[in-house]
Amino acid sequence: MSWTSRPVHGFLLDIHGVIYDSGENGPVPIPGSIDAFNKLKSLKVPVRLVSNESSIGKPAVVQKCLSLGLNVDSAEIFTPPPAAAAFVKESGLRPLLIVHRNVVKEFDDIDQKDPNCVLIGDACENFDYRSLNSAFKLLINDPKSRLLSMGQGKFYKNTDGYNLDVGPFMKALEYSSGKKAEVIGKPSPLFFSGALKSMNLSPESVVMIGDDINNDVGGAQSIGMRGLMVRTGKYLPADENHPEVKPDAFVDNLAAAVEAFVSSRK
Repeated sequence: MSWTSRPVHGFLLDIHGVIYDSGENGPVPIPGSIDAFNKLKSLKVPVRLVSNESSIGKPAVVQKCLSLGLNVDSAEIFTPPPAAAAFVKESGLRPLLIVHRNVVKEFDDIDQKDPNCVLIGDACENFDYRSLNSAFKLLINDPKSRLLSMGQGKFYKNTDGYNLDVGPFMKALEYSSGKKAEVIGKPSPLFFSGALKSMNLSPESVVMIGDDINNDVGGAQSIGMRGLMVRTGKYLPADENHPEVKPDAFVDNLAAAVEAFVSSRK
């Protein structure tokens, strides 16, 4: 059965690997992706960009998208750092941060003295023995402490190839401390639900398109959305025979998915 056999009223799109790849001098659009995104907007189809990007702040993500010619505004983009900052503030938590230097300022107005939780993101070089051991000590010594992670991706792809994402470090802290991480970002149902709520649409009427078979496709399907896997970004041929996640369709790229959607409306 085709993924377009049921009505599609909106889309959630990953950004990195679906809209653009990383280049030496900045983001490089994936062929056809900008026109495909803007085509959906011109048809008045609700679209939200949902990214696990946690190495730069949301304003920088917005600026990247605008610089490439995407017809998008800030309210249509969802990333973990603002969600994480709101969550710790609302929960009365004081985080020990292991995050990228580019997003530290997003937590400037949050009390970080005498931390009672660990919050990690794609910290890149800020992941080292000292930082991870400090996080472990907090988690193991305070029974009430919590482990929060901005996503749980295994890896991502840049021009230098595949790189470790936050997930392996999250798993290391889970294993060593015996605590289960609370994920803020994909595949968290709450993260997806926030984007769906902003469109006032039910999961069954929305399609998620991503390049991460577990966090994008599997996460979306777990709450009732359809999930499409693109053969761009960090896609691997092995994804075609994933033992657990079965995408509603594989598509060569975002442009192919939008073309199929537009054709189904005729």
